[in-house]
Order: sequence, then C-alpha cells, then structure tokens
Amino acid sequence: MTATTINDAEVEKFGKLAEEWWNPDGKFKPIHKFNPVRLAYIRENVLRHFERDGGVMRPFEGLRILDIGCGGGLLCEPLARLGASVTGADAAERNIAIARLHAAQSGLDIDYRATTSEALAAAGESFDLVLNMEVVEHVDNVPLYMKSCADLVRPGGMMLTATINRTARAYALAIVGAEYVLRWLPKGTHDWKKFLTPEEITALITRNGMRVTDKVGVVYHPLEDAWKKSRDLEVNYMVLAEKAAD
Repeated sequence: MTATTINDAEVEKFGKLAEEWWNPDGKFKPIHKFNPVRLAYIRENVLRHFERDGGVMRPFEGLRILDIGCGGGLLCEPLARLGASVTGADAAERNIAIARLHAAQSGLDIDYRATTSEALAAAGESFDLVLNMEVVEHVDNVPLYMKSCADLVRPGGMMLTATINRTARAYALAIVGAEYVLRWLPKGTHDWKKFLTPEEITALITRNGMRVTDKVGVVYHPLEDAWKKSRDLEVNYMVLAEKAAD
C-alpha cells in the first residue's frame, strides 16, 4: 500500500465547507482574520531572506511559492499579487475548484492542483518557499508529510509551518472556546491529540535537513479584533526554517 498523508475524513469535512472560503463572515471567518498577520510575517521574511526591495509593486517576482493545503486560496491570491509564481495544492477537489474560480474572477494566474505534498515531491517539484499553514494537525502520517514538505524546498529556500500547540490552554481556547463557545469554527474542526508542540515540529524539520531560524506565537486581541505576533507559543504559533544553499 502506498504511503499517504491524506486523512479522508478531514478532506471530506473541509470539502463540504468549500463554498464558504471567500465569505469573510462565513465558516472561515477566523482564517480571514488570521490572514493579515500571516501575510505580514511571510512578506517580512521573504524580503529579508531573498534580499528583495519592499518598495516595489511586485517584490516577489521570480520566486516560486507553494501553499500546501491551500483551501480556497486565501493566501495564494495575495502572494500572486506580490509577483510570485504560486502553486496551491489541496487534497480536497472542491476546494481547488472554488480556488480556481475565484482566481479567474480576480484575474490571477495561479497553478491550483488537487494533489498532496508527497505526490509533488515524488514528481520532483521544488519551490523557493513552502507554506505549511494550519495543515499538519489535519493529516495522517505526520513524519511523511513533514519530510515531503521539506523535500519540496529548493536549496537556499524556506518553509513556514503554522499550527496549534498541544497544551491545556490550546484545548481551552482553540477547541472549547473557538468551536463550542464563540462558534468561530464548526464543532469537530480540531482534535487536540493531533496538535504538535514547537519542539516536535522543530525535530521533524531538522530531521529533514532544514534549520529553524525563528519561532513566533500568534495571539488574538479581542479589543482590536485582530491577531498579532507574540512571544507566547502556548496556542497558535509559526516556525520558520531555511535550507542551506548548495
């Protein structure tokens, strides 16, 4: 049997919500709220790492970026507007159909594929930046998934992993609070047992030939209704890693 990272139940769950992706007040409202802090962090580090001029209209011109588990394309579209050649991959075909339609309506050329990280790696694909955002907690075979993501990074490239820590506080906020009290997310969106700690993510990254260069938390500020970077990694966090140049 071929090894796979696909969790059929997770794919079906998000596929059923596909039409909601671009509704800022719909089921994916938290991701719309989350996007500004993610994009700012990506932009800041891409400009630094690839020595790009942030003052030009399309500073990511010439860079190839993969968003694995792209959903409806909420990250792909702004990255394409920054000039990157963007590939969005998702195991849920309905997500890809919605992403393609929205990109066409927006006049954006984005390469959307209904596929997996391991299939892309097996095909020999490579990218300057691989985005692994809020996906690792939804896949089967996490070691294979993280290996394939790392394999997709070109020498001299970067990978950004975002997920949720496996702490009591994360259970209280990301599951009880977000799914049952505030109802930001549908019940059953997350399984606490599948959350990974920053140390576990770091070990998986370094095992696959990359070096972690930054870890940052992301915390919700209710009075501002905004997510911001933080030193607090107890709930949501991001891990940035680089692969050595040849």
